[in-house]
Amino acid sequence: MLQKRIILLVCALIICAGAQVALAQESSTPQKSVNALPREDETNLDTQLYLILATNRETEEGKLPAVLQPVVTRLRENLAFKHYSLAASFLNRVRHNGHLEMLWVGGPLLAPASSPMGNPSFNEFTAGRMRLERDANGREVIQMIDFRFGSRVPIITAQPGTTNASTNLAGGFPVINYQQIGLRTDISMTEGTPVIAGTLNVGPSGDAIIVVVSAKRAAN
Repeated sequence: MLQKRIILLVCALIICAGAQVALAQESSTPQKSVNALPREDETNLDTQLYLILATNRETEEGKLPAVLQPVVTRLRENLAFKHYSLAASFLNRVRHNGHLEMLWVGGPLLAPASSPMGNPSFNEFTAGRMRLERDANGREVIQMIDFRFGSRVPIITAQPGTTNASTNLAGGFPVINYQQIGLRTDISMTEGTPVIAGTLNVGPSGDAIIVVVSAKRAAN
C-alpha cells in the first residue's frame, strides 16, 4: 500500500512539473495577433478648417463645396443672413494625441478688395490635442481638445473724404482699424462630418465669420 502511494505521488509531481513547463513556454511565445495590430498613436488625422463669411450686404455669393451644403442649410435656418461665401479653407495633418498650430496672413475678410494694400487679416488656429475616442454608445468620434481660432480683421471705421490732401487724389482712402476676434472650445465630432465650431459677429455692418471644422483618418 505504501509503495502504491509513493508511485501516485511521483506521478502527480511529474504532471505538475509538465504543466508548469507548458505554461512557461506559452507565456514566452510572442503574441503575434496583438503585435500585428497598428499602434493607435501612429494614426494620422486630416483636419479641414473652413471660414465662411456671412453678410447682409449686396455681394456675389460664391459656390460652396458640396460637403458644406448641410452646414449652410442649418445656418440659413438659424441665422438671418442673406449671403454665405467661403472666405478660406485649410487642410492639415496631425497625429493621434498630437498638437496642431497654424498661423497665417490671409486676404481681406471684411474690407472691400479695392481698399488700400488689400488689408490682410492675421489668423491663428490651434488644437491643444486631437484624439480618437469612443462615446457613451461605443461609436468612434474625433475630439479636438482646447480648439482655438483667432483673427485680427480689418474694419472700416470712417469713409474717405472728398479730397486727400497728402496725395492730391479725389476720394481718398477709408480709415481702417484692426479688431481682434476669436473663440475657444472643446469639440467632439463624427469622422468626416463638418461641424460649426462658432459664429463670430464682426464689423459695424453686422457681418459674421462662421468657423467650421472637420477631421477624418488620413488615407495614407
